[in-house]
Amino acid sequence: MEDIIFKRPELEDKEIIDSYFAKAPSRSCERTFDNVYLWSRHYHVKYAVVKDALIFQDDEAGLAFAYPAGEPECVKNALEFLDKYSQEKGYPLKLYNVTEENFAQLESWYPGEYQVEYVRDVADYVYESEKLATLAGKKLHSKRNHINKFKSIYPNWSYEKLTDENQEECFQMALKWRNQNGCNDDPDKNAEMCVTLNSIRLYKELGQTGGIIRIDGKIAAFAIGEPICDDTFVVHIEKAFPEIDGAYTMINQQFVLHECMDYKYVNREDDAGSEGLRKAKLSYKPAFMVEKGIVTRKQ
Repeated sequence: MEDIIFKRPELEDKEIIDSYFAKAPSRSCERTFDNVYLWSRHYHVKYAVVKDALIFQDDEAGLAFAYPAGEPECVKNALEFLDKYSQEKGYPLKLYNVTEENFAQLESWYPGEYQVEYVRDVADYVYESEKLATLAGKKLHSKRNHINKFKSIYPNWSYEKLTDENQEECFQMALKWRNQNGCNDDPDKNAEMCVTLNSIRLYKELGQTGGIIRIDGKIAAFAIGEPICDDTFVVHIEKAFPEIDGAYTMINQQFVLHECMDYKYVNREDDAGSEGLRKAKLSYKPAFMVEKGIVTRKQ
């Protein structure tokens, strides 16, 4: 069996990758070109088209593949190919970022042959847009208090879209945030900031939407995201100066209010196992989680 020729995603690959994701809609934050392209610089993710299905391989995960994207019959053919391919290399088939819907599809084709182990650290938090925008109800009372406090302390605040006119200013704010938050001493933080800076620089080429909060004319917070499927918008990036009380709550609420109301849900990605992030994301009361796991063949 011939080797699969993988390549690193480049900007010119956006159309082909988007076309395969469109054939298999998902609410998983990994199923966007932007996420794949921007993080492939850090995680060494490469892609190939096998049996007319899109597959990814992460070099650091050993011989493992993301669950294929494409028409169901093509996905099935690709899985059979990957199973034989892995066996020839001396490994059992291993799939990562497998959602519950993916696993249900796999089970329908191969009942009882595979097992899935969901990884809590990579589960996406998905919220109802309406609730994030209004913060209505007893459970989100503290969030409304944060908003009201912010507005009373900073009456000269404003919201605006990310545009060519404020792009450079937003980039400079992100650089300042990086310098203030010790990113150079933390490889994961540094990688995230590289993704953030590239998102700002390439927001138009990547088809992303951004929003900015100003206080007294200066940028204090911003968020960037994109639609992921018909009913869900994913927020990839959110940054605010931590010393500005309520800035994170404010950009979260204002960005959803201005940019996400055409979508029923907002995916705010995973918590990467960070206790602080987990507490913050749970405090907004997610509607549900997009569980993702590792699939292997049952022994």
